[in-house]
Amino acid sequence: MQLMTNYGISCTMTHQYIERISGDIRTERFFCDRLINIIYSDVRERSPVLYQALTSLRISGILAFINYNLPLGVRLTGGQNLLSELGVDLNECVEPVSRLNTARKIFERQIKYWQCRPMPQDDTVVVSPADAKMLAGSLARDNLLFIKEKFFSFEDLLGADRTAWLKAFEGGDFAVFRLTPEKYHYNHVPVTGTVADIYEIPGYCHSCNPYAVISEVTPYSRNKRVVTVINTDIEGGSRIGLVAMIEIVALMIGGISQCYSKYRYDDPVPVKPYMQLIKGQPKSLYLPGSSVDVLLFQKNRIFFDADIVANLHRREVQSRFVSGFQKPLIETEVFVRSSVARGK
Repeated sequence: MQLMTNYGISCTMTHQYIERISGDIRTERFFCDRLINIIYSDVRERSPVLYQALTSLRISGILAFINYNLPLGVRLTGGQNLLSELGVDLNECVEPVSRLNTARKIFERQIKYWQCRPMPQDDTVVVSPADAKMLAGSLARDNLLFIKEKFFSFEDLLGADRTAWLKAFEGGDFAVFRLTPEKYHYNHVPVTGTVADIYEIPGYCHSCNPYAVISEVTPYSRNKRVVTVINTDIEGGSRIGLVAMIEIVALMIGGISQCYSKYRYDDPVPVKPYMQLIKGQPKSLYLPGSSVDVLLFQKNRIFFDADIVANLHRREVQSRFVSGFQKPLIETEVFVRSSVARGK
């Protein structure tokens, strides 16, 4: 039996996306989907206080510890079987497979990205910051990619007191990258430039499961997040203006480690203002679970890759986002360091 919410969305509805390389339609299997359904339907509607507690940083951290640190946790959630079924390629890892003996070690794995995640050499290309499922959109109402504020409130996402950045990105474009638990959880720099600003905004740990996103108003701008504003208009930079990279925690993730490396994963350092960041290099690491990256671009500075835009509107694909937005809104699975946009 399907459970229907007040929003008319089925908790057990199929969610599909497009595999970019082949163009095939894939059906996503959700990690802890039953738990998400309980939190965002029964608990949310019947006990608001308990709902707030379950999406708090403290409870999210406890869930993460049980699920990823304790050997029993893997067996309880079916995580071991899930990793196998989702096709996690452990041969990509820097560490020998024999050392990846807990769920946490698997989810925080380092990969040989210099070999298995090639990057375009065009300076104006924007690359994906993560292995993720991606949506492209616009903040401008007259743009065909305009998406009404459901994923996030623009003002809250950057911070209501950050007037300079709100003005800079007003009417611009954005991309949402949804990292599911089995994905490689390092974030990489999407452009080359210098750090104009970096700051943390406190918040909750709402899930990034599509059902949870549709059920909860603007969850991405209510979760704990780190905002990094990068100025690309420098010598040797990507030359596409300012780019904001927002790293957003989700259920079972309570922190983001800033650990930028100029070469592979060597000598990681915290990201600070005025630091130069090189496109494609590791920038940060999410703790295990699911999480979201959002990129903001200034108005009329980039255009998204044609295949990603075309996939957004594919009507034959079933998506939980379609039910929430009442129009086609289909994700494309992208690899970290692959092209997603380019400068105009």
